[in-house]
Amino acid sequence: MGISIKGLNKDYFSESKRIRALADVDLTIPAKQIFTLLGPSGCGKTTLLRCIVGLETPDSGEIAIGGETVWSKEKGIFVPPEKRRLNMVFQTYAIWPHMNVFDNVAYPLQTRKESKEEITRKVKKTLRFVQLEGFENRPATKLSGGQQQRVRKELRDFLTELKITAVYVTHDRVEALALSDTIAVMKDGSIMETGSPKKIYFNSDHRFVADFIGRANLIEGKVRVVEDSYAIIDSSIGAIACLSSPDTLPGNTVSMCIRPEFIKVMEKDTRESRNIFRGRVDSLVFVGEAYEGEIIIEDTRLFTRIEPTLTIREGEEITLFLDPDHCFVISK
Repeated sequence: MGISIKGLNKDYFSESKRIRALADVDLTIPAKQIFTLLGPSGCGKTTLLRCIVGLETPDSGEIAIGGETVWSKEKGIFVPPEKRRLNMVFQTYAIWPHMNVFDNVAYPLQTRKESKEEITRKVKKTLRFVQLEGFENRPATKLSGGQQQRVRKELRDFLTELKITAVYVTHDRVEALALSDTIAVMKDGSIMETGSPKKIYFNSDHRFVADFIGRANLIEGKVRVVEDSYAIIDSSIGAIACLSSPDTLPGNTVSMCIRPEFIKVMEKDTRESRNIFRGRVDSLVFVGEAYEGEIIIEDTRLFTRIEPTLTIREGEEITLFLDPDHCFVISK
């Protein structure tokens, strides 16, 4: 079942100061997807999740689950958490210490007043699913940390197989990219951008998102001309050809984003006629599968990943190619 959120606002008050936790949040979470709320600490992602579940009461807006409105101040609707047909996995293990493994898993089924036979069948199936078969009678506190997590927590393989709607909260960019079907990036209580992991990583619309989701080279410049799908942009290191967006117009001041993996060291002469620059290697760190390098061009520092087979030293002058097909314009 999908989740729809419209105009959601939530404020907290501390020492007579208002703290805006959610600011006019509009969001559609498709059914049977792993949907991740990603953002820095304090951006509102946990508050939003708690509002969806019913553990927090918003100040205004509307929440619908599976087409049914479960909260609306304007309509006077409040469906309590236990009737929203949702389950929440807390950041901590959230294990009942006085119960064994079987009873921990069975508890939510018991609150729904399912039959003993049905509870036993579902608990055994769940424990087999998370590889805890045979641990039914063990005290929950005697499980290892990883085992305790598996009582309450399934990740991508489990969620995909179960075909359920999952809303996941994290500030870990790599985790979000690896786990999600869709990512919503939050900042200061607002949704900055929503899209697939590839869209968010390779072609985000906002400078904050591009910088937050992974190491990004952000270069300021002014659009000289737009030719076909490329914009020629004058910057501090020279003219750069970059993929343009519909609102890229000559004269605009924009930011360009290019990831380190798309800045290549050229060993020999190249047929490329644009986006070729000379720079000096300022630092070089070997990380196994590559070198992570910082290259200085004029007064601009660029981060790049360099093949480990190349013989390059700090202080050396090198030639770089900035792939125009993986350089995109950010105007926000």
